[in-house]
Amino acid sequence: MLMRTDPFREFDRIARELTAPGTWSRPTAMPMDACREGDTYVVSFDLPGVDPEAIEIDIERNMLTVKAERRPAGNAENVRMEVAERPLGVFSRQLVLADTLDTDQVRADYDAGVLTLRIPIAERAKRRRVKVGQGESRQQITG
Repeated sequence: MLMRTDPFREFDRIARELTAPGTWSRPTAMPMDACREGDTYVVSFDLPGVDPEAIEIDIERNMLTVKAERRPAGNAENVRMEVAERPLGVFSRQLVLADTLDTDQVRADYDAGVLTLRIPIAERAKRRRVKVGQGESRQQITG
């Protein structure tokens, strides 16, 4: 029996897996950028089309977890979708934060589809100068 194989079938399967909507048990990764601005770390996540109410940010010990869900737009009965390329589902990202960051002072802003977290460096971890003092005079002990 002669079997015909399609070399692109496996590529199609992988592409479907990568573009399939994420679920709460298997979320899709979200793109991010991270940089340091002075004494603050800034982490930005692309979440276009996500309702701010659908974003969860948790910090447990030094693990930062950002989870968001993009739901399909409410379609009316007489609307038939012709093209649907924008990814839907659950997106998630976890970052291990250094002990030098002040996780009690994290600030989150969402604007134009970008979630921006600002995480300050803890005071105890900031660079500081130690002043060198003059030696104290020594008293001699007589006995």
